[in-house]
Amino acid sequence: MQTPTYGPTYLAAGLQLPVNWLDYTILAIYFVVVLGIGLAARRSVKTSLDFFLSGRSLPAWITGLAFISANLAATEILGMAANSAQYGAYTVHWYWIGAIPAMVFLGLVMMPFYYGSKVRSVPEFLLLRFDRAAHLLSSILFAFAAILIAGVNLYALAIVVEALLGWPQWVAIVVAGAFVLAYITLGGLSSAIYNEVLQFFVILAALIPITILGLKKVGGWGGLTDKLTATHGHNFTTAWGGTGIGSTNPLGANWLTIVLGLGFVLSFGYWTTNFAEVQRALSAKNLSAGQRTPLIAAYPKIFIVFLVMIPGLVAAALVPTIGTSGSGLQYNDAIPYLMQELLPNGVLGIAVTGLLAAFMAGMAANVSSFNTVFTNDIWAKYVVRGREDAYYVRFGRLITAIGVAASVGTAFLASSFSNIMSYLQTLFSFFNVPMFVVFIVGMFWKRASAKSGFWGLLAGTVTAMVNYFVLYKKGIISIPTDQGANFVSAIAGFVAGAVVMVAVSFFTKPKPAEELRGLVYGTRSPGMSEAPAAGDDAWYRKPALLGWGAVVLAAACYIPFSF
Repeated sequence: MQTPTYGPTYLAAGLQLPVNWLDYTILAIYFVVVLGIGLAARRSVKTSLDFFLSGRSLPAWITGLAFISANLAATEILGMAANSAQYGAYTVHWYWIGAIPAMVFLGLVMMPFYYGSKVRSVPEFLLLRFDRAAHLLSSILFAFAAILIAGVNLYALAIVVEALLGWPQWVAIVVAGAFVLAYITLGGLSSAIYNEVLQFFVILAALIPITILGLKKVGGWGGLTDKLTATHGHNFTTAWGGTGIGSTNPLGANWLTIVLGLGFVLSFGYWTTNFAEVQRALSAKNLSAGQRTPLIAAYPKIFIVFLVMIPGLVAAALVPTIGTSGSGLQYNDAIPYLMQELLPNGVLGIAVTGLLAAFMAGMAANVSSFNTVFTNDIWAKYVVRGREDAYYVRFGRLITAIGVAASVGTAFLASSFSNIMSYLQTLFSFFNVPMFVVFIVGMFWKRASAKSGFWGLLAGTVTAMVNYFVLYKKGIISIPTDQGANFVSAIAGFVAGAVVMVAVSFFTKPKPAEELRGLVYGTRSPGMSEAPAAGDDAWYRKPALLGWGAVVLAAACYIPFSF
């Protein structure tokens, strides 16, 4: 098995692309369209609800595509291709176990609580269910995580543009940051969402040619699996091979940590509590559209794995030593390497534009969610309260600029990870998982007291960090890979948060039953009893059918990769 390198996240110096005027023209047209969408969206921003949640007026298909595009950032593209080059076909777990069930759960179970309670953010739900301490801590943790993740996108963009186009890193950072700042400041969330819909199709236009030409290069799927089996072993091209407890495999994780750590704790923590995603569903025009938002997004999510996994596998087949010190290529180089090797001018311009679109989508999603949480959940509730609505719109635009500037400052924290997806999964285990356990216990257990939310969130966050930085990094416990350590950290954070919440609840008073209406499973609020709108009886407008269809389809996709 290859020995991975863990140096700074730089792309190989020899990957600069032979771009010409045609490629730059395509790139320029894209940037003009992005700014045009921002200017058009500005006309609809009249209140803070318009700026932060698009006035809750968008149709489900728009919010659904924005939901998946916000997730399909370039860190996802580069990171999952890097995952595939390093770990092989195990990457499918991040999609069919690590995404689809959680997205369906969000749509069918959690969106009625979010939308029905009329909250503007995920942390605000904790204010209603628990108390101000839980709300403030969750707001601070989320705002901090959003800036870190936006910084990952910005840093990754800089190193990609420097390697592929020859631009200095500071130029790439300034240009991308300025465009994201411009269109979010102009049009708020509506601008971000409509640009994410555009970016979704641009990203697909970039990935499809790379995947098709990559397969052709290695002799189709059969040629690819033959090459990888010969150089990396049989388990490299299977989803479950070698995952028995005590067995070895490229991922360094067994079926139990995959199912519990990734499939339950990490994935449910990310998809159900990450406001960068949930914000898109909250902007939908009614509860039915809000529920269908993650369910519509689940269908393309099922198949996108092929567009990021296959290029990583192709790169591993063409350069069997990728990720080792002797190859000159890191795992993150998989997509850029194939762009250089396979794409002609014109198509190359579309691919570069797709990568830039993906980076901007990921950064914009985190910056727009950051400005909402910081303005509504921190500034308006604890610093400057009771001002007129226009003041908070102005402050939201100001904090957007501050958030972009802070993202520049946090960008270089990602440089210590050779696989940027490992870095993102580490952040999710620290911030999303503890918030998820607080949500899940609070939603399904009426006895969970107001005080338990704060202490459960704190305990889960601290435990996940201690497991990663102390037990794993200092070698006190032996875990083969960073990804395996992330799974264990997520499980530890979840268990610690749940145990502390139960313990604290037994020693403190629960909230009165009337205050829990619409916030705990089995109770209903007026917003949750919404009658279907005219025409909402069609099968494709029924959340339950969409949700179970996505689960069945994802399960069926596992069959060819099972053994």
